[in-house]
Amino acid sequence: MAEYKLEVTTGDMQYAGTWDHIFVTLFGHEGQSERTELDNLGIDFSTGTTGTYTMRTSLSLGKLLLVKVEKDPYFVHSEDEWYCSTIAVTTPEGDAILFPCYRWISRGELVELRGGRAVKVFEEDHPLLINHRKKELMLKKSLYQWEITDESLPHLSNFKHICELPAEARLSSSKTSEMLYTERIMGAELMFKGLVGSTEQWEHFEDIKQIFWTKNTKMSEYVTEHWKEDDFYGSQFLNGINPNVIKRCSELPPNFPVTEKMVKPFLEEGCSLQEEMKKGNIFLYDLKRMDGLPTRVYDGESLHVTAGLCLFHVNPENKLMPIAIQLHQQPSEKNPIFLPSDPESDWLLAKMFIKNADFMLHQSVYHLMNTHYLAEIFTVATLRSFPVIHPLYKLLIPHVRYTLQINTMARNTIFGPDGILNTSSLGYKGLVSLMRRAFSDMTYSSLCLPENIAARGLESIPNFYYRDDGLKLWNIINSFVKAVVEYYYPSDSEVHKDTELQEWISEIFTHGFLGNKASGFPAAFHTVEEVIKFITMVIFTASAQHAAVNSGQFDYCSWVPNSSLLLCKPPPTTKGQSSMKTILETLPNVGQSVSIVAMLWVLSDQYTDVIPLGTYPEEQFDEPAPKQMIKAFQAELSFLSEVITERNSELQVPYTYLNPTQIENSITI
Repeated sequence: MAEYKLEVTTGDMQYAGTWDHIFVTLFGHEGQSERTELDNLGIDFSTGTTGTYTMRTSLSLGKLLLVKVEKDPYFVHSEDEWYCSTIAVTTPEGDAILFPCYRWISRGELVELRGGRAVKVFEEDHPLLINHRKKELMLKKSLYQWEITDESLPHLSNFKHICELPAEARLSSSKTSEMLYTERIMGAELMFKGLVGSTEQWEHFEDIKQIFWTKNTKMSEYVTEHWKEDDFYGSQFLNGINPNVIKRCSELPPNFPVTEKMVKPFLEEGCSLQEEMKKGNIFLYDLKRMDGLPTRVYDGESLHVTAGLCLFHVNPENKLMPIAIQLHQQPSEKNPIFLPSDPESDWLLAKMFIKNADFMLHQSVYHLMNTHYLAEIFTVATLRSFPVIHPLYKLLIPHVRYTLQINTMARNTIFGPDGILNTSSLGYKGLVSLMRRAFSDMTYSSLCLPENIAARGLESIPNFYYRDDGLKLWNIINSFVKAVVEYYYPSDSEVHKDTELQEWISEIFTHGFLGNKASGFPAAFHTVEEVIKFITMVIFTASAQHAAVNSGQFDYCSWVPNSSLLLCKPPPTTKGQSSMKTILETLPNVGQSVSIVAMLWVLSDQYTDVIPLGTYPEEQFDEPAPKQMIKAFQAELSFLSEVITERNSELQVPYTYLNPTQIENSITI
């Protein structure tokens, strides 16, 4: 008689336990066990518990291959699900094998688990496992399918509503409950104040401070007090929520006729604009992508969107200062160049229209498309191409977990014909047009931070904390990925032989980047180095880059005058005709403002089940080597966190969004 010891762990999230019957069958090289119910005295499979069970077979099954798990209802009409974390099996020979599950198992469902070391497709040597691998991928391909929603944009998953998602792709019940609770709290406060749906215009800036009593941050309060200041305005293009748009300017565009005389008062005495450009102290934000886009019709009139240009100068105090703004691409008498010396309200309006365009570009391109949509591409390709035993599935799954649910929700409530972003100046159609333009220009190098920074000439601009923290994070992630990938792929030939890996990158290239070779994205992998770089980009995009563009939204944009998705009046065409009253009339009305700020609250809020970058509660790897690599990764992240915290303690405006403790492993909000 041979005995197998099983340790079955139930997840510790809400409603993870079950009353139902759990049956297990073991499969080995020499045969299979009887279908056996796991049943001890007392209650089994309670939330957050580990139960130990003994299974007996007449003879040893040899090398253990699979564990089959079945869940039968205890009650006739039982509908509960069980979250099985792991099953650890100790064989009669003393081998301890971990079988990761980490998924919900429904009534009447059968799940087959693979355990032990990660295995690539060409390493399979048993007919049962070869067949199991094929069946698993066939099932995954039927569950997770591509859908073309726009011929000019990345393909997305086929899910229309979160109820269609497989249980393994859904957020935890606790997080869903917390998000709903946040929305109810917000709604109750806004309803109590009579702000929801109000069509009244803001009459005083002080009134805008009263949108929420229950939600403020130190940073949002700082923005409220300092939004008019030029040095703070400039700093936002380095360390705000959209740090990927300005470029070093060595020569002015011909359509931006800024003269020496215009900007001389804002440069150091004795310096010229030409000299400052040569020194690398002049930077440009060119919003030409916005030119000619369709805009939303509001009160019977088409809204105005600025396709402007903003010139910045790094002054002797190392502050990035705006020194000239033109609000349309083509210069004319009705398109003056606004300067810091202009009347205060004129200069403020010019800066506000640049920030309005920037915020729409941020939401649709740098936030939605360049993090959420890309992460969805990586998620679908990973689930379709890699079985759970594949080493790259084990590496990637923590960084794509739950993204499908948040994206499915966003398409229904935030970015869609009836979503909140439709209230922007561009409206839904205009934002989609903007995304098409941006996507047609997207390159692989733009998503790789070291190349992005170099291409924009921002290697030495001072006080650029997004760059400083981001490059350190990129290198730490790259070192971790390099260690794991080289462990499983000791040579380029291993990359060539891995048909599942090649299918993964092919799906991403075809469905994510529409086969555009000019973009520089790989259609296939030829070397280990190529795999390391691409996976580094995937993990960085789904964790750090999303944190950089998402986490500060409430901080920087809840004060509506600083960043508004909607401006209701056209931009100024002459100087000296505006007032602070004009600015209030240009802002969205009360109801529009609060709906946008409420969205930012939900998107930036902290929820209790956040899994920080490098934290892996799911034990996917069974080999000692990758476990040690994870520990080294975590140590590097911890050290960086200490460095960032120490630096921030000396800053008036700390930059916290790329502190590893503030970054999630995957996009879940």
